[in-house]
Amino acid sequence: MNIKMLTIGSIALAMMTGAALAGSNTGTSALDDPAKMSPFFTDAGMKTMKSDADFKTAWMAMSEEDRAGMMKECGDEAIAKQHDNFCKMTKQLGGAN
Repeated sequence: MNIKMLTIGSIALAMMTGAALAGSNTGTSALDDPAKMSPFFTDAGMKTMKSDADFKTAWMAMSEEDRAGMMKECGDEAIAKQHDNFCKMTKQLGGAN
């Protein structure tokens, strides 16, 4: 009975791990990552954008690579539509220093 329980537990763990790994690679954008996006919003639900000046400060605090990646993602119509205000701000800043 113990071997059967261990086997079932191992299978369940493998299935959960596989699902978690598959879920983390679904093509979601960095714009859906709270760790990257929270500096641009005043609330935890990321519904209210910070002021233009605060947005620019947060934008400039990011690495050039992260800014370029976000600009690229904002170039995708579907992603830009989901993150309309954010992408408008990044386009205004032009990713420029």
